[in-house]
Amino acid sequence: MTTRRKFLQGAAVAAPATLAAPAVLHAQEPIRWRFQTYAGAALGEQVTKPIIDYINTNANGELEIELFYADQIVPTGELFQALQRGTIDGVHSDDDSMASPTPMRVFGGYFPFATKSILDVPVLFNQYGLADIWREEYQKVGVQWLSAAGQDPCNFNTTKEITSVADLDGLKLYTFPTAGRFLTQFGVVPVNIPYEDAEVAVQTGELDGMAWSGITEDYTVGWADVTDYFLTNNISGAWIGSFFVNQERWADLPDHLKSIVMAGIEAGHFYRNQWYWGGEARLRARGDKLALREVPASEWAEVEQAAVAFWDEIAQESETHQRVVDIFREYNQVINTAGAPYTFG
Repeated sequence: MTTRRKFLQGAAVAAPATLAAPAVLHAQEPIRWRFQTYAGAALGEQVTKPIIDYINTNANGELEIELFYADQIVPTGELFQALQRGTIDGVHSDDDSMASPTPMRVFGGYFPFATKSILDVPVLFNQYGLADIWREEYQKVGVQWLSAAGQDPCNFNTTKEITSVADLDGLKLYTFPTAGRFLTQFGVVPVNIPYEDAEVAVQTGELDGMAWSGITEDYTVGWADVTDYFLTNNISGAWIGSFFVNQERWADLPDHLKSIVMAGIEAGHFYRNQWYWGGEARLRARGDKLALREVPASEWAEVEQAAVAFWDEIAQESETHQRVVDIFREYNQVINTAGAPYTFG
């Protein structure tokens, strides 16, 4: 009886450890994030999915990110609110498209003539201080800004031929909010619709085309199949887009996983640089779907000059706007002094 009693007592002591085992297993469950990009599925394969794949592969099962494309969880214009609420954990977008409630909104996407090429964006953020401003402003609203990079220029692909500035008058174009605000002075009618609806909207006549991307994107997402012309003049040399994470989710992430996320983002920046840069050249030279058109540089100077007044207008809106515009002005002075290849002269 004594031996039996000691066995039962030992079993009673061991039981809590047995019951606690599931808690140990639970602690080993991966951290799971839901991540939405501004890009539709075809474009997202190139601009966002490689980053998510890199992170998932290298996180060794500790972090698993599920990727969603444009408007799949929430409309693109609600991305910021969803990120703040924690409905989604991460976002790849420009500030303008996702309706950022910060001064940065007007500069995301395509701020008219702020850049001339894709590499201008990382230089502006890493060497001229834009990264510090973006990080500060998003900390104020509970979102962690991680990194920005450039992509393609903002050209025009249309069903109607453009050979002069006057041909912009009356065009119904799918474009970014700030780009649309700038282009209205030339008679452009900006149209705001979901990204994935733009192709059909051209076919039905709701749109005359897009002022949204370069030629690489036109071919990739199918827009080159429904428009006829590509205007080689642009209103900005590179898209400014960023990666964002819910602030609490980022704070909870272990440091080694933060390093993997950042490494994936930087690797993705490099991939997009060459994918876009090479595509823009190859498709202009060899693409067979869009006829190239150009407004003479002397006439397009009217649009460029309008951007100078637009910058002045934006700079007056807040102290932060002024800081950013001053940086753009400083950088443009530097590259204009440097000459080719920085100004393509």
